[in-house]
Amino acid sequence: MDSIRDEKKLLRYTYLLCLVCFFNVALLKPPFDKGAMIISVIMIILIAYSHFIVRRFYPDGDKHIFVFASILSVIGIATLYRIDLAMKTTFAIKQVMWFALGVAAFIIIVVLLPDLKRFQKYKYAYMVLTLIFMSISLLFGAERGGAKNWIIIGGFSLQPAEFGKLFMVAYLASVLKDYKDFKSLIEPAIVIMVCLGFMVMQKDLGTALIIFGLSVTMLYIATSKFKYVITCLILFMAGGFISYKLFGHIRIRFAIWQNPWPYATEKGLQIVQSLIAIAWGGLFGKGLGFGFPQYIPVRESDFIFTVICEELGIVAGLGIIIIYFLLFYRSMRAAVYVENNFSRLIAVGYSAVIASQALVILGGVINLIPLTGITLPLISYGGTSMLITFCSLGIVQKISEGE
Repeated sequence: MDSIRDEKKLLRYTYLLCLVCFFNVALLKPPFDKGAMIISVIMIILIAYSHFIVRRFYPDGDKHIFVFASILSVIGIATLYRIDLAMKTTFAIKQVMWFALGVAAFIIIVVLLPDLKRFQKYKYAYMVLTLIFMSISLLFGAERGGAKNWIIIGGFSLQPAEFGKLFMVAYLASVLKDYKDFKSLIEPAIVIMVCLGFMVMQKDLGTALIIFGLSVTMLYIATSKFKYVITCLILFMAGGFISYKLFGHIRIRFAIWQNPWPYATEKGLQIVQSLIAIAWGGLFGKGLGFGFPQYIPVRESDFIFTVICEELGIVAGLGIIIIYFLLFYRSMRAAVYVENNFSRLIAVGYSAVIASQALVILGGVINLIPLTGITLPLISYGGTSMLITFCSLGIVQKISEGE
């Protein structure tokens, strides 16, 4: 009962956060922006209804997963709305629609998805789909921000690699669940190296890091052998060194990472503006509406964390990092209590994807690691990322329900 009470309390705080965020944003457009409050009400209704459905018909699982995902989505859409007011764009409205689709997908997966053990025998189907989605941008993709990782269809753009990660986790789980010896790792190792090769040729370094992170995490959970992790690290560093020598754009990324200031007006403009904005915001920020998001490149996706830190401070940024940690913890917790190896590895894989993606982009915007152009899960603008993340969390939620 204490757990349910805490869960309901957290849910009420989520509603309050939503109202407070959009009320403050509404004040930025005199005399008062009713549209912001309408969005807040829509989001509260979506969150409340979804939580009611899952809690009513599937009471045994970990409902904190959905609540933490909702908190991050609220923060992201409120920030996008603030950016829209400054830049006269419509990112927030579109993101609300993607949020609604993501929540709908979450509920459908929890309600209709049968026992996951039924899907563990389709490893070759997962392998084929993984290779298709990881390579399709190389053949038909459009280049954005230096990376060729987008497909444009009828005015809509999507990232096939997001779907590829979804099937890659399923493939690795279906292969690693029956691990016996080193020989059983040869096939998945080849598949991973091919996918990493596709990412390097697409100049999508962020997705390459995520693939490596989820692969190593699942490998260690499946085998409990640290020597495999060390081997993977050595191979990854060797591949990175070869890529550094072969591709000029990778050398530029590393040069900017080492010292961005000589490139401040050209290729290093993004990271320099990010560092300036975070430093300008300081510990508690300049206040909502008192920042300068118009000077931050790619503010709605890659650098949305910078916008938040400038206006709400490093404290708010640390709060977001803590929420990601809690989401990762609750997702990994679902893997601990499930008995089936396939389901356990699925939960670990999707948890690792979200954690790796958050760490890679957060590390990039503060110049802790070379910058990579990926979205901050559930916060950045990006329909494909929002939908796939909620699908992943829906499967994890299903696993936490005991399937």
